[in-house]
Amino acid sequence: MTDTRATDVLTRLLHDWQQAFNAHRPAGIAALFSQDALFQGISPKLGHGPQEIFDYYARVPRGTTAQVKVISGGQLSQETVHGFAEVTFTAATGDVHLICLSIVAKRAGGVWLIHQYHASTHHMGGGSAVRQTINAAPGSDPFSPSCAQGRNCP
Repeated sequence: MTDTRATDVLTRLLHDWQQAFNAHRPAGIAALFSQDALFQGISPKLGHGPQEIFDYYARVPRGTTAQVKVISGGQLSQETVHGFAEVTFTAATGDVHLICLSIVAKRAGGVWLIHQYHASTHHMGGGSAVRQTINAAPGSDPFSPSCAQGRNCP
């Protein structure tokens, strides 16, 4: 069941994430995460805390944009919400990557921050995978055209 308050919190938080992402501001993205955040992007490397999150987003090529749609939200406590979102990433080359996102946010000192973030590739209709970027090695660009086509992914 979707909780309107939780969905509103996630929508505002992910709107700020989207704005920072589209402006290629990795520091702005990292500032939206708690100090003890757990992060799983589309590369296999797990991240912990804002510095590793900053490093991850600093590797995303300029010109890549994101469009976020919150699907559902729920309240775990007065200070904790969770939910799902779909994110459409568009590379500067025009390649599109659909991502499913699960997220947990906590309020600390009156500010909502992302505490857990997990992204996975989304399959389009007909069961075909959008792109096989999930196997990109740490340090590689998961949004590169060659990696997105299954080539040059270490």
